[in-house]
Amino acid sequence: MKSSANLLEGMKLMPYLSKDSVQQLGTQLDLNEGTINSYISRYFKRRQLHKLKRGFYVSADFLERHGLETSYVFYLANVLRTPSYVSSWTALQYYDLTTEAILTITSVTPKITRTYQTKAGTFIYQSINKELFTDFSLVKGTFEFFIASPSKALFDLLYFRTHQFRGTSRDNVMGLIEELRIDFDEMDNSEQKKFHAMLTPYIHE
Repeated sequence: MKSSANLLEGMKLMPYLSKDSVQQLGTQLDLNEGTINSYISRYFKRRQLHKLKRGFYVSADFLERHGLETSYVFYLANVLRTPSYVSSWTALQYYDLTTEAILTITSVTPKITRTYQTKAGTFIYQSINKELFTDFSLVKGTFEFFIASPSKALFDLLYFRTHQFRGTSRDNVMGLIEELRIDFDEMDNSEQKKFHAMLTPYIHE
């Protein structure tokens, strides 16, 4: 029983766990694979461990301590689907460019679309062409994460909402931004220019 407690204590220190990392922890405690799997099942039943997706877990203790931290949730968003970056409504809210309450974490990926509903939140991944998987940066801190620039977050949001800007004019786009109550005027001038430059290949003037 002591080995079970020791394994759980080790898991509590980690922001997330893969199946391999759990096995490594167990091996350090001289546990065989069967025993480790038995303990994991027990943790799930006792709600001491939560599933993020197949083969990815987080301890209830770690989630309780960090689950409300934006940087941790964004970090998880990057981890659950790699490569990806936080974008669209979620990033716009991060930059204080919208007052809409965002209940999901939206990211962009060159992989296929996915949604994960977890104890840490609902993570949505929208698939984009590889050539548009650009203009994001790493925010450093206790939990590091990749996030779109303000202009790219807005571009991504509208790119999917308008079905890749099909039959859309620049005036239509600006009208939609106003309709969605996005504070475009609060965006830095350089970001506004970048946004208009991103639009140019897709729209009718």
